[in-house]
Formats: sequence, C-alpha cells, structure tokens
Amino acid sequence: MGLVAMSFAAIFIRLSVKASLSSNATFGVVIAAGRILVAALFASPFGIQTLNQERKTLKPQDFQKALRLGVFAGIALACHFTFWIVSLGLTSIAASTAIVTSNPLWLGLYAWLVLRQKPSQMVIRGLLVTFVGGILIGIGDATGSGGFQNPLLGDGLALLGAFAGAAYYLLGRNSQHLGLSLRSYAGIAYGTAALVLAPMPFLFGLQPFSYPLETYLWILLLGLIPQLIGHTSVNWAVKYLNPAVVASVVLLEPVGSALAAIFLFKEIPGLGIVLGGLVLLAGVLMVVRAPQNPSNSGKSSLGPSSQT
Repeated sequence: MGLVAMSFAAIFIRLSVKASLSSNATFGVVIAAGRILVAALFASPFGIQTLNQERKTLKPQDFQKALRLGVFAGIALACHFTFWIVSLGLTSIAASTAIVTSNPLWLGLYAWLVLRQKPSQMVIRGLLVTFVGGILIGIGDATGSGGFQNPLLGDGLALLGAFAGAAYYLLGRNSQHLGLSLRSYAGIAYGTAALVLAPMPFLFGLQPFSYPLETYLWILLLGLIPQLIGHTSVNWAVKYLNPAVVASVVLLEPVGSALAAIFLFKEIPGLGIVLGGLVLLAGVLMVVRAPQNPSNSGKSSLGPSSQT
C-alpha cells in the first residue's frame, strides 16, 4: 500500500504543475511547501501530544539529542522534496524517480567513508553498477528528444534530492533509536520541514495563493496519499519486516511512476533512460541486499534499517 501511494507522488506533482499553467521550474517550491504543510497539519499535533509523554520517560540527554536529530531530519526532508520536485519540471519522471530512490546507495557510501565500515564485495560491485546506470541515464537524457527544459540539470537536482533523502533516513533512524516513537518523530520531522519550506515560495518571488483551485487539489492529494499514507506506511512496515526486504520493494517506486506517466502523460522514456534506470536500480538493490557485517552492528552503525 505504501509503495502504490508513493508511486503517485510524481504523477500528482506533474498534474499540479499542469493545472497551475506555470512554466517556471521554481514552482516546485510551492508544491514542496504545500505537500509537507498538509502532512504536518495531520501528523504534528499527534506527534506533540506523544512527545510530551515521552519527555517524562526518556533520559533528558537522550530526549534532547533525539529531538535535535528529528529537527535536522526535517530540514533534510525539506531539501529532499525541494530538489526532487523541481527536478520533475526539468527532466522525465522515469529518470528523476530512478535517481532520487538511490538513497540506500549513499547511505552505504556514508558508512564506508565516514563510519569506516568496510563494505562487502557486493556493496562495492553495487556502487560501480549504480554509477554506470547514472551515466547511462545522463547520456539518455542528453541525446533524447523528450522536450524537457533541462534534463541534465533535472538529473543533478534529483541526485541532490537523493543525498538529502539519505540524510533524512539516517537522522530519523538515530532519532528513533534514542527512544522517540514513530508518531513523535514524524510530527517533529514533518513540522520542521513545513516551517523551513513555508516561506520559500515568497523568497523565490512566487505567489503561492494565486493559482487555480485544481492546483491545490493535487497538492492536497500529494500530502495525504504519497506522504501520510506512503512514507508513514514504509516507516511502520520496517518495524515488523526485514528492512532489506522493505527497501527492495520501495525500489519499485520508479517503475510504478514511469508506468503511470506512460498512461497519463504519454511520456515514454527513451531506451537509454530505461536501460540506465534498470542498471541503476540493480546496483542499489545489490547494496540493499548485501550481507551486513556483524562487527558493524549496533545503534551507532549504519544497519539495514537505515537503508530504507
């Protein structure tokens, strides 16, 4: 259910852009702000209520640290949505979603370079395969005829969105390991992201309340379905299922988005983008499914749950 809900994110974004009659790529900032504001209005009040209860049961130092990590996760989430949503106005849905869902790869790279956790051979091979997939997508976009404004810039923004998404998952994992419940964490992260993104449309010189009503309908659905149902379902499922399995299933999101784009927008990706996307996802899957080093286990390490 979470996967299906998340697969409609790119579709709702493209429909809101179409309804707005805006050709400005920065209109994505309005969509990002609206999406997270809708989610925060539903999640934050319940999160604050639960947070007040957990304040009494957790150690003060753990509570304060978890709270800070949740705030930083919200900032990362705001960056993730902004980069990715703007990228959808510049490149194809297939290319953008394939790149932005590569965050497990960057979490694995972080564990290698920062935490000094030596990767397995499968992880190294996955990194190389994913790199090749990214190159193929870039070549496919550069030589394609999709009529997008700036596909290579869109691919780059989607990559920045993947970096920010990886930071969001890592910070959220550590915040919850310190004792915050999913409800509290979601309330903090969504609320912080909403505070960060709310003034952004004005800073970009946009008028967020001047678009047709249909625009806001799609943004409302974006906040309710892909965000509240999709993201929250995945975070809930990882508590009860093998995190590697959950991460593997989520990698199907670009496939669902690309298929929906074909039927709704007649947006048929070129052969290079399809091939590159499949190679990229195969590399990420190799990283996700790689055996974990037992010596690296523990809350301070980057375990499988962070790769979701």
